[in-house]
Amino acid sequence: MDKIKINLAGENALIIYFSDQASASVAATILKAQQLIRQNLMTQDCHIVIDIVPSYASIMVMYDMELSDHHEVRAKLRALLNDVTALAGDVSTDDELADNEASTDDLNADVIELPVYYGEEAGPDLEVIAKRASLSIEEVIEIHQAQAYRVYAIGFAPGFAYLGEVDPRIAAPRLSTPRLKVPKGAVAIADRQTAVYPNVSPGGWNIIGLCPVDMFNPDAEPIMPVKVGDKVRFKSIAKETFLAMGGEIGEIA
Repeated sequence: MDKIKINLAGENALIIYFSDQASASVAATILKAQQLIRQNLMTQDCHIVIDIVPSYASIMVMYDMELSDHHEVRAKLRALLNDVTALAGDVSTDDELADNEASTDDLNADVIELPVYYGEEAGPDLEVIAKRASLSIEEVIEIHQAQAYRVYAIGFAPGFAYLGEVDPRIAAPRLSTPRLKVPKGAVAIADRQTAVYPNVSPGGWNIIGLCPVDMFNPDAEPIMPVKVGDKVRFKSIAKETFLAMGGEIGEIA
């Protein structure tokens, strides 16, 4: 518990910091903490918490000021977090990630499969990444879809899920000059993160393919196919399948 800090984040919000960096172990701790908060502070019997917003290494907790104050909420959170102390260790190195994979899997995180049309038509930065890594384009594609990625956070636009960690062989820095127009569904890499652009927007990530799945749809239930704590696997599909699933090859500018 020494590593966990609970700070004020507004008149009706607290933020719980579990670590100063993301890791598989921290993601597991955040997932378990969310479950405990929902089960204990967001029920019909006790509903002082009205919303929680998880991120890479923290959770923001918003509470009803008519039912409680930050002193009481902080105390209740502290009591709940005692139950996840074992998961909240100081895990931050790559060597330790494998050791913590079992505890992460024990939380039964959902695994979501996202189809991707890879190729130079859909991914203009594939060739650059391949050359930098001394790999073929086919090898880059194979490496990208070879593992499951943890959903660490959902940011800068609704449905934009930050996924990690990308294999270091295909990690790529952000573009020096961001594009003005990245198409909806663009699958991209920046450093050791990967993501799917939920809508047309500017962006500086390296585009390697296109996904036909809506990453944000306010009329759907759920409105996003993934949530923080889930795992995502990418699966290569042919262009014909991509188009049949409603995908569009949008303009990149």
